[in-house]
Amino acid sequence: MRKPRIDYSAVFRALPGMVALLTPDLVYVDANDDFLRLAGRSREQLLGRYIFDVFPENPHDPAAAGMQETRESMLRVVATGERDTMALLRYDIEDSGRPGRWVEHFWSPVNAPVLGPDGEVALVVHRVEEVTELIRARARGAGSDSTQARVLEAELYTRSRELQEVNERLRRTQARDREVALALQAAMLPVPTPVGHHRAAVRYRPAVGSLNVCGDWYDLVDLPGDRIAVAVGDVVGHGLEAACVMGQLRSALSAAARVADGPARALDALGLYARHVDGAESTTVVKTFIDWTARTITYSSAGHPPPALLHDDGTVAFLDQATDPPLGARPEHVPRPEASTAFTEGAVLVLYTDGLVERRREDIDIGLARLADCLVRHRQADAEDLADALLAELLPPTGSTDDAALVIIRL
Repeated sequence: MRKPRIDYSAVFRALPGMVALLTPDLVYVDANDDFLRLAGRSREQLLGRYIFDVFPENPHDPAAAGMQETRESMLRVVATGERDTMALLRYDIEDSGRPGRWVEHFWSPVNAPVLGPDGEVALVVHRVEEVTELIRARARGAGSDSTQARVLEAELYTRSRELQEVNERLRRTQARDREVALALQAAMLPVPTPVGHHRAAVRYRPAVGSLNVCGDWYDLVDLPGDRIAVAVGDVVGHGLEAACVMGQLRSALSAAARVADGPARALDALGLYARHVDGAESTTVVKTFIDWTARTITYSSAGHPPPALLHDDGTVAFLDQATDPPLGARPEHVPRPEASTAFTEGAVLVLYTDGLVERRREDIDIGLARLADCLVRHRQADAEDLADALLAELLPPTGSTDDAALVIIRL
């Protein structure tokens, strides 16, 4: 049997219920026939326009909040790449045929992401169930008395508003937790002073969203001789708990680096310590010792993305020859591996966390290739400018759902 050809544009237009497609900037790119009919707008009045220019808030209702709640829901979808279901919403619409007259509507919206090839949100699907007549019919069914009907309608709306207020209080609580966690991270991740006579560029970018503060960290330690130790790590989890675990592990590894004879021994000590820290399991971290006298980088990794070494000839090598499982992944302690590589003057070492390179539904090798390409194109930049270029090109413009820590040292 011959497989039928499907005209998906025709299917979209014929979908029952109100469905519209918007860009991540909340500009209409399409709407189905039911959306146009029930919203009372033509295709020309929607396409290419910002959603709230088409449907502004009712200026005659000081308590109206439909526009704000819809915007926040859509922006959460863009930031997190996850579906967001809204509570029953009252949203008055201006009658296109009678300017200044606002018509009451009750909508039940769901906003969902459409991801592009890069794993980022390319479109927002805005699906609305128009339930105005249903609410009014239920009110009418309660009795013929118009006052009783209006009381029931008001009660239904009040219950919906109460649910939205509970959601808003939860979001405010989450936002406060985020602010505390960010302040804690800022205190534990200060801009480093010069280590020896060498300077490093460091960056930390928190995730977007109230719950997405994570446990990324970096650390730089001055060692005897012309040497420094550099590390980046990533604690599993979100919020205050992850930030607190991060602080404990960072301090422990910093102390271990000062007495260990190499990065593997430092990670061995950290692994033993992490067994007694709740929430430290599955933490990833990479530790490097840089020796300018011997011109070598010695490194060891506990399940962490490999550091990138940009050579002065424009080639990039990923230091992946001493990679072991994350902290706490083995039931018994096993010594960590260690490897060394040579460098020449002018090379650049880049350590980072996975938020810089990983994307949802994308192989990690694609992210590493993006990093290498960006390093090659900006290889003449100094460390600070290179750090800014990496963040600008590798992080999503709307923000990432994972933290990103970055350390750059020009060798």
